[in-house]
Amino acid sequence: MDVTKGELVTRASYNNDLLFRVASVNSDVARLFGVDVRLEADAPTKDLVRVQDRELEKRKKAEKEQEEFSYRLFRQDYQLMKEKREYQSSEGYQHDTKSFQIPAKVLHLDGDQTYLRKCIELYQRMGMQVHGVHLNEKDMPLEISTLVEKIQPDIIVITGHDSFSKNKGLKNDLRAYRHSKYFAETVREARRMNPHLDQLVIFAGACQSHFESLIRAGANFASSPLRINIHALDPVYIAAKVAYTPFMEKVSVWDALRNTLTGEKGMGGVETRGLLRTGMPYMEESPDR
Repeated sequence: MDVTKGELVTRASYNNDLLFRVASVNSDVARLFGVDVRLEADAPTKDLVRVQDRELEKRKKAEKEQEEFSYRLFRQDYQLMKEKREYQSSEGYQHDTKSFQIPAKVLHLDGDQTYLRKCIELYQRMGMQVHGVHLNEKDMPLEISTLVEKIQPDIIVITGHDSFSKNKGLKNDLRAYRHSKYFAETVREARRMNPHLDQLVIFAGACQSHFESLIRAGANFASSPLRINIHALDPVYIAAKVAYTPFMEKVSVWDALRNTLTGEKGMGGVETRGLLRTGMPYMEESPDR
């Protein structure tokens, strides 16, 4: 089948399970980026099936419903955390002094510009402060130090595309992964600047990434323990859980994963302190200033 860059397709040999965007075509092989999952794949063009408008609408509707469900779960969690903070800061509602929060700052590196836009929209919807940067995965280790010095983030998300190829090696062989090596190098560079897991929180990885090497490199959370695909928005939910948890409380791995679309099969990590600091009193701006 003749396909062109930007077309939406599925793979017949995989029962048309995932929706892909054609990134490039070289002879009779297409390079594919997952639309909803952070997977990069190569496929012969004869294996590709164009997605018709009706089928595309059906897939988009199902995906939107799944995303909204996860967002509602997060909002419920957020509301409970907010009520708990207000109760504690007012010593059991004995004082009516208004408090304020110092929000965590997120640096989000993404190998896919489309994913980055979707993630930034979700960060903003959650009221988070984010600096998004689109970088090729291979360039991330070279740029991370400069970005950390410039932005001084509390949370770093290092993500994009990845995949495991059994033709290149076993699952414990980092060389069998498309971009896991670059993600690990980026984590190590960030940790060289700040080695403390509770002062700088790092999420790293994409679909099928080498989970163990990312954790060893210094990530608090990473993908993918069972080498499965992760959703494009999952890193945002991890970052948000840490950002909205008070710094005196720990974020258990299960709590961090609970509102993601992929769960513990696709992501894991280590216990981490929250980053939200509450202060008081909140001083409103004078109208004549």
